[in-house]
Amino acid sequence: MSIPPPPGPRQPQGPYAPQQPHPVWGPPPYGVYPQQPPVNGVAIAALVLGILCFVPAVGLVLGMVALGQIKRKGERGKGLAVAGSVLSSIGLALWVVSLSTGAAADFWQGFRDAARGEGTAYALAEGQCFNTPSGSLEGVTYDVDKVPCGKEHDGEVFAVFELPGGSYPGDDEITRAADDKCYALRDDYAMDVWALPADVDVYYLTPTPQSWRVGDREVICLLGSTAERGTLTGSLRNDETTLDAHQLTYLKAARVLNTAMESEPDTEYVEDDLPGHRKWADRVADALTEQAGMLRGHSWPADAEQPVADLVDDLDEARKEWALAAEAGDADSFYEHYDKGYELIDARKTVTAREALGLATTPPAYEEDGGGGEEAPGMEV
Repeated sequence: MSIPPPPGPRQPQGPYAPQQPHPVWGPPPYGVYPQQPPVNGVAIAALVLGILCFVPAVGLVLGMVALGQIKRKGERGKGLAVAGSVLSSIGLALWVVSLSTGAAADFWQGFRDAARGEGTAYALAEGQCFNTPSGSLEGVTYDVDKVPCGKEHDGEVFAVFELPGGSYPGDDEITRAADDKCYALRDDYAMDVWALPADVDVYYLTPTPQSWRVGDREVICLLGSTAERGTLTGSLRNDETTLDAHQLTYLKAARVLNTAMESEPDTEYVEDDLPGHRKWADRVADALTEQAGMLRGHSWPADAEQPVADLVDDLDEARKEWALAAEAGDADSFYEHYDKGYELIDARKTVTAREALGLATTPPAYEEDGGGGEEAPGMEV
């Protein structure tokens, strides 16, 4: 910081400068000034933090500290300290109002929305399709190009959801949550899993530890091909927006049984948990009763009436066998009724009804191999 000259007209210097006597009590010779006290550094910091109102309380505290130091040390910067304190007080008041009215949350949401520009995964919504720079969903980045689903594409978004707040739960927990939720949401988007190509599976984009720290809680669920350099053509969506009332009724009824079948105890043999298997058989029997009731209570098109009626008869017979399995006193008795009941709900017995309703007629491989078996986990990207 430069020091200003003393008041009054400047005198010429050099050999032609007028000579003036200096009394012993007068000021020092021209050009020699007493040194001014330094500016208090804390006062400067208070002003800077007062202007940067994202840390208002800190600026206020520093301003008060600076005023005390200035008074004690005789330093300059009182105006800076006062200005920093005032600005910090205003900023603190605005933050309190923002937090109490939700304005801070709105500001963050607006900031995040602004980041969702074209060309990023954040810009994708349910039902949209996209391509990746690498042409693969393995190791995909957030840089994507949105394309019409009717054209060849790498992936299709079928759901977007938010994880709960709090501290970062860890990679394994996020993967587990994404895997569970994405598969459940897939069945809402693609209700007829028979219609999904054999090479299509679930992928997802999840928050990273770095993005979590700035508020990212979003999981994007995708459908994509598992084949190397595989692509999709046409939307895989089949739900209320694409299916008719008859197809919806059939698929909703089928889901009731599928959900019960997927709750089978996780043991290799019935003998390992006979009580658990009996409870499972009871759930299946209840599901069969509900499914048959839904199908029986709907008015079907003429060409679908008989195929659906035949299917309901099989479901009624299957319910009896599963109910007997639920009462089995030993594993051998359970297996006896289980085998009969399972044969009656074989997926191939539904093909005629499905064909009459205009649904897919090729059972997925995992259903042919054993009914409600577990699906492979999704692939995190």
